[in-house]
Amino acid sequence: MAATDLFIGLMSGTSLDGIDGVLLDWSGSQPAIIAAHARPMPASLRTQLLALQSSQPDELHSASLAGNALSHEYAEVVSALLARAGVPAAQIRAIGNHGQTIRHRPECGYTLQLGNHALLAELTGITVIGDFRSRDIAAKGQGAPLVPAFHQAVFACPGIDRAVVNIGGFANVSWLAADGTVSGWDTGPGNVLMDLWVQESQGHTHDENGQWAASGQVDAAMLDALLADTYFLQPPPKSTGRDYFHRGWLGAHLQRHPLPAADVQATLCRFTARSIAREISRKGRPETVYICGGGAFNARLLADLAAELPASRILTTAALGIAPQWVEATAFAWLAARCLAGQSGNLPAVTGAHGPRVLGAIWPG
Repeated sequence: MAATDLFIGLMSGTSLDGIDGVLLDWSGSQPAIIAAHARPMPASLRTQLLALQSSQPDELHSASLAGNALSHEYAEVVSALLARAGVPAAQIRAIGNHGQTIRHRPECGYTLQLGNHALLAELTGITVIGDFRSRDIAAKGQGAPLVPAFHQAVFACPGIDRAVVNIGGFANVSWLAADGTVSGWDTGPGNVLMDLWVQESQGHTHDENGQWAASGQVDAAMLDALLADTYFLQPPPKSTGRDYFHRGWLGAHLQRHPLPAADVQATLCRFTARSIAREISRKGRPETVYICGGGAFNARLLADLAAELPASRILTTAALGIAPQWVEATAFAWLAARCLAGQSGNLPAVTGAHGPRVLGAIWPG
C-alpha cells in the first residue's frame, strides 16, 4: 500500500462512553477498514469532561489537563490499531481527530473540542488533523453536523431517497435525496438524556439494549412537553449539544411531570425516536432509514423509531458496508484526507456556512 492510502480516524462523542478508532485504506473508491478499536473512557476522565460541560473555577487549567489526558488515550487507540494491522506509524498519512466537544456555541461564534493535537502528533509520530468545526463557524455556519458530506460520498445512491441517522449523545440526520442533493441537521438529543437518567437512577453508564426503557410506560403529557421545545420548531440549518439539552433542562420537565423512574426512561427513549422521525418527515418518507452510532445498539430505541416511521425500513449502516460503530471515526479520517488534499469538507446547504471550506488544522508528525 502507498503511504497516501492509509489514514486513521478517531472519534470520542458526546456520550463520553469511549473512543472509537479505525485504520483505513483509501486506495479504492470506498473506504476499507483494515483495523478498528474501541477504548472505554476512563471513569475519572469522563467525570472531568462532564464537569467541563459547564463553567467552573479554574476551568482553563482543568480543560488543558483533560486535553492532555485525552491525547494519551487517543495515542493508545492509535497504538492498538497499528498493532492489529501490523502497520508501522510511518505508513500512516494522517490521523483525523474530532476531539471531545465540551462547548458548542455557534450562535456566539465558537465551538470547542478538547484534545492536545500537538501532543498526539508527538506521541504517535503521525501528522494529526483536528479542529474541523471552527472554519465552518468562522464562515457563519453551525460547524455541525459535518458527517452529511461523508454520508453523501459513501452512502448516496442515485434515484433513491435515503436517510442516514447518527445517534450518539445527540442525533443528526443526513437526507441523501434521489436527485443528488444533500441536507442534514441535528435532530436533538440522542442518547444523552437517557444516559444521564440511567446513571442518576441506576448507577449505569447506559441503558443496555434499552431494557430499562422497555420496562416502563411512555407518559404522553411529558412527551408532548419535551417535544414542545422551541428547538424542534426551528428550521435547518441547526445544531445543538449539552449547552442546551442538559440536566437542568430535563429537571425542569421532571418537576412538572413527576413519574416513576422507568417511565421517565421510556418517555425519553420515545422522545428521541419521535424527534428524529419528525425531523426526517420534514423531507419525506424514505424507503429505508440507516442508523449508525451507539443508538444502533439500543433495541428499544430502534423499535420506537420503527413505530414512528411505519413507512420506512429501519436498518443499520452495516447494510451499506460500514458497521454502525465505526461510521463517525471513518468520517473524520475522510475529512483529514480532504484537508490534506485542499478539498472542502463542509456542505453549506447543511451548516449554513457562506461557502465550501477546507476544514481542519494540521500538526505535522
